[in-house]
Amino acid sequence: MSKLRVLAAIAFVVVIAAAIAAFAIAWRPAIAAIEPPAPQSFDRALVKRGRDLAAIGNCNDCHTAPGGKAFAGGLPVPTPFGTVYSSNITPDPDSGIGRWSEAAFRRAMRFGVDRAGHHLYPTFPYDHFTNVTDEDDRALYAFLMTRPAVRATDHPNELSFPFNQRFIIAGWKLLFLKGGTYKVDRSQSAEWNRGAYLVDGLAHCGACHTPRNGLGAEEANASFSGANVENWHAYAINAQSHAPVPWTQDALFHYLRDGWDADHGTARGPMAEVTANLSSVPESDVRAIALYMASVFGPPPQGRAGPAKGNGAQAAAADQPGAAIYQAACATCHESDRPLPYSGIDLRLSTALSAPDPRNAANVILSGIRPVSGERSPIMPGFANSMTDDQLVALLKYLRSRFSTRPPWSGVDQAVRNARQTETVALKTSRGSDSAPGGLMQRDKP
Repeated sequence: MSKLRVLAAIAFVVVIAAAIAAFAIAWRPAIAAIEPPAPQSFDRALVKRGRDLAAIGNCNDCHTAPGGKAFAGGLPVPTPFGTVYSSNITPDPDSGIGRWSEAAFRRAMRFGVDRAGHHLYPTFPYDHFTNVTDEDDRALYAFLMTRPAVRATDHPNELSFPFNQRFIIAGWKLLFLKGGTYKVDRSQSAEWNRGAYLVDGLAHCGACHTPRNGLGAEEANASFSGANVENWHAYAINAQSHAPVPWTQDALFHYLRDGWDADHGTARGPMAEVTANLSSVPESDVRAIALYMASVFGPPPQGRAGPAKGNGAQAAAADQPGAAIYQAACATCHESDRPLPYSGIDLRLSTALSAPDPRNAANVILSGIRPVSGERSPIMPGFANSMTDDQLVALLKYLRSRFSTRPPWSGVDQAVRNARQTETVALKTSRGSDSAPGGLMQRDKP
């Protein structure tokens, strides 16, 4: 046999071996379908626990399309690779998970593989859900399988080649998916470990607050350092935070539980949906999250106690174009003596005005903050119909110069154009989401 033939034979064997290995990595067997279990077959206490876990995981907001039925899927999730649509996780036997066994549900949560053996896109954050215990997966399964079944048309994902080929996700998992549930840190308290388990697991806080690499995975060495989510900036929630007043455990608890804090303002955009859900879960879980996240923030930098008192953090000229707009549209509330949350926050405390870019401030000014019926909650009118783009640009530049110690923003004009295009996205304050888990958004009153 010639040397050329030998080399060709070796190459052929290598290609076949590689193909077999790739198939072995990508292939997952289907799990047998079951008859949808009767809702009454699940223990009520288990269902209630699953409801709280689903709220912590924000499942309702990701799996409910605008105007759609709760948990029926269809929410478009934009990514750098195209748009992925969330799936129907109601117990409908045909379009939902009604024929999924608990084992199939657990496999999806922990390994990102559906009942039929298809790899799921990591927009479903199973890289966090792999930390969830079997007991909590069982409770979540019980809760979801007792929701009203909704038949929903599957919306095809809008991904370009090769990202529309699910087998390539197996390679992504080899690189970035770490197996195993949460490991307790024996040097920390039980409450701290509970908070870490929730934050790194079901709450999947890093999914929004951690920047991602070119393959869409969270950057391992930049946890909680802030990231762009659609047309919002999810702030850094570690020592790199831009908040003018350092976060404390008490402030974090108040913000997460009530959707606002006197020293930090109001939750808005996607974060408002998170606090809406956290308002209804056991207080002990929110306190545990606050304790853990306070340790992630760490102690405030030396000498950093808050914004300077006086007429503003910087000398902003009263004749700036935005000064008159501020006096006419903002000062009445933001310089009021009324107690929070009914007055506007002291803008020297605004993280939005100290953030790396103006997108969050522009979003809030255009869309405002809606009150929550029956709750003591913040309110702010939107100015989308009464303020031109040029006026908003002028106002943002003035607010940055007067109320922040940081340098002027660049790209304010583009940020305003982007905010205008997305202003139809509803901003929610804490509590009152129409897609609340099981219709139980309101927490029990003491």
